[in-house]
Amino acid sequence: MSDETAPDQAQVKALRQVSTIWLVPAIALAIGIWMLVQYMVSKGPEVTLMLNTAEGIEAGKTEIRALNVRVGVITDVRLNKDYTAIVATAQLEKDAERMLKDDTLFWVVKPRIGKEGISGLDTLLSGAYIQLQPGVSDSKETSFTVLDVPPVAPPDAKGLRLVLYHNEAGKLGVGDPVLYEGFTVGRVEKATFDAKQKRANYQLFIFEPYNSLIRKRTRFWLTSGVDLQMSAEGFNLKIGSIESLITGGVSFRVPRGNDPGKLISEDMTRFRLYDNLKEARERFFDEYLEYVLLFDESVRGLSAGAPVEYRGIQIGTVRQVPLEMPRALEGFSHKQIPVLVRIELGRVYPTLEPGQLARIKAQLEQEFQAGLRASLKTGNLLTGALLVDMEIHPDEVMPNMQRYGKYDIFPTKAGGFAEIQKQISAVLNKVNEMPVEDTLLTLNRSLRASQRTLQATEKMANELALLLARKETQAIPGEIRESLQQIQSTLNGLGPDGVPYRNLEQAIQRFEQVMAELQPVLRQINDKPNSLIFSGEKAKDPIPVGRKQFEGQQ
Repeated sequence: MSDETAPDQAQVKALRQVSTIWLVPAIALAIGIWMLVQYMVSKGPEVTLMLNTAEGIEAGKTEIRALNVRVGVITDVRLNKDYTAIVATAQLEKDAERMLKDDTLFWVVKPRIGKEGISGLDTLLSGAYIQLQPGVSDSKETSFTVLDVPPVAPPDAKGLRLVLYHNEAGKLGVGDPVLYEGFTVGRVEKATFDAKQKRANYQLFIFEPYNSLIRKRTRFWLTSGVDLQMSAEGFNLKIGSIESLITGGVSFRVPRGNDPGKLISEDMTRFRLYDNLKEARERFFDEYLEYVLLFDESVRGLSAGAPVEYRGIQIGTVRQVPLEMPRALEGFSHKQIPVLVRIELGRVYPTLEPGQLARIKAQLEQEFQAGLRASLKTGNLLTGALLVDMEIHPDEVMPNMQRYGKYDIFPTKAGGFAEIQKQISAVLNKVNEMPVEDTLLTLNRSLRASQRTLQATEKMANELALLLARKETQAIPGEIRESLQQIQSTLNGLGPDGVPYRNLEQAIQRFEQVMAELQPVLRQINDKPNSLIFSGEKAKDPIPVGRKQFEGQQ
């Protein structure tokens, strides 16, 4: 076939036009990218939470709330590398990012019975959740430790944070009340232990406006629900609030009669925590003089903290009993027991100026020369506790020893019991010096003589009993009784009603009658004695003399 007869061939040309079918996947891809961007833009931060236990925590279910509003959810729960804690990952919402600061707090909300009552009952049906308390710091943070209990105060709360230190842990717990005159003014926020310093640290939060009560010389002490003290004055029982009765707490104040010092306004100021109010008062006296007392007698009953008194007024405290025991190679014979005491000048002088300490020490040395001595005295008869009593004894001689190690010596004198023991020993020594054997021999002879006398007396008593047992002896009382009756009858006959008495009365009457008849004869004989021999005329009757004549004769 020739070229003229061949059909026309198609001309192929490359088309550069895009098919409309590709618009569908392109649009889908653009939508996916847009959704991804929107998701990334709207996605909140991811935080890591450290927990001691995963009780009640479930991935995808446990919520994170702020003021009871959901702001996130737990997405993962796992153990850490050394299996000592739980690591939980939480996804928060975008708006929650501004809440994440280095002072943000997290804690688990679940049914709880604590010092402030019952809380978290709503989680019995909904399950536990994690509460978020926003921070106020400028530094951001994404890793947090979940608290075991709710915080006492938020980071932005107004008040004052303090730190108390004590040599022992377990004295206070988180949430324990901080009391001032029995009123709750704060709470214990945290309790930790410093292994290097071997001290327990307790962080307190004092609510405003009670932070103005914290001064430089404020003292903190542990408060128990019941405080029973027994002293020489008797029993002292104090009962705190119901909360302190159950959980205890800490109280504070400036000891009465002392300068409170400047106001504390800086957070985390450190104070010492005392075991009780008595210890807080004792340790308040910073100005003191230390002396060593050397006792020859037993110090049983004397303990650290015992009072040092002068005529009943406490002027110091016993610090250590004993200060230093004798070395084993030297033995214990003829050894004095050293006791360290403090003469606390703040008990006597409210305020001390610089330089007064040396002057007071010099005055005490002069008092030593005058006879000031310390001795042991019973402070409580029930417990046998001793105290150190100081008194002036002018007859005492100053000892030669003036120092014991690095301490000055306070002269001592044997106490009352020691003096009694010495007197008893002296009496016993005198008894030992007495001729006891000769005395006992003489006493034995006297006892034998007394025994013979008792035997003779017993023999006489037996013979007398036999004599009294005879019938003749028993009849004697009857005969005596009859004789007495006869005498009584005789006496009755001599009475006014008896015959002899009447005869005697008649004889006396006749005698009186005869004497009356003899009266004229007696008068005649008196006037004329010879009338019984010579008879004569009768004497004339006397003629009465007249009154006038009688007066003339006179």
